[in-house]
Amino acid sequence: MKINKENNVYTAIYAAVLVIVVGFALALVYQALRPAQLENIANDTKKQILASALIYPTGTETIGQLYDTHIKDSYCVNSLGDKIEGEAALDVNMATEIKKPADERVLPVFVCSTDKGVKYIVPVYGAGLWGPIWGYIAMDANGNDIYGAYFGHQGETPGLGAEIEKPQFSSQFEGKPIFGSNGDFESVLVVKKGQEPAGKAYVNAVSGGTITSQGVQKMLYTSLEPYTAFFKNLEKESKN
Repeated sequence: MKINKENNVYTAIYAAVLVIVVGFALALVYQALRPAQLENIANDTKKQILASALIYPTGTETIGQLYDTHIKDSYCVNSLGDKIEGEAALDVNMATEIKKPADERVLPVFVCSTDKGVKYIVPVYGAGLWGPIWGYIAMDANGNDIYGAYFGHQGETPGLGAEIEKPQFSSQFEGKPIFGSNGDFESVLVVKKGQEPAGKAYVNAVSGGTITSQGVQKMLYTSLEPYTAFFKNLEKESKN
């Protein structure tokens, strides 16, 4: 029997079969590529964590090897500074955690070995002008001084807010204390040149990136403040 290819029923069946075949093929490709995609995402996260501790790949090691060499431990704590069992630091979604009250958050910690001693790395997450911004802060073992910082963004303006990802900005945080002289948590201010506050830890804002810079300042405060008890515990341990 000759099939009438101009029939509407034939056209509908042909289109349906084509959609199913193409969808099945795309699903197979997605499943095949998924492990590599997840590995790339994990390696990018590990690279950012290491960058906050001023550790960069030299070409002789993979990111995974470099991470395993320097990250000696990772765990999660609560706002009391106590470890939370059963939580993997790398698996914590900070975009979700930052929406919770501070005393309900799961707080990741990465313990990093460097040539300047042990550093404790914690993630930060917030909002810039056009989208999310994030980063990692490496703290000295005294729980007060910042050893290094890394910042990333999703869509800040090139040459303006996007400058937060450049070393010229992040390197300013090195050596800055997050607790005031009275022992209270203060974080680090991000201010315009000429508006530097007396007696406060600060860095200079990105030129032309006022809203992004304000976003970094707020991100640091809201992300680091829940770690106060943990940082205070580090301070006590460093004095023993």
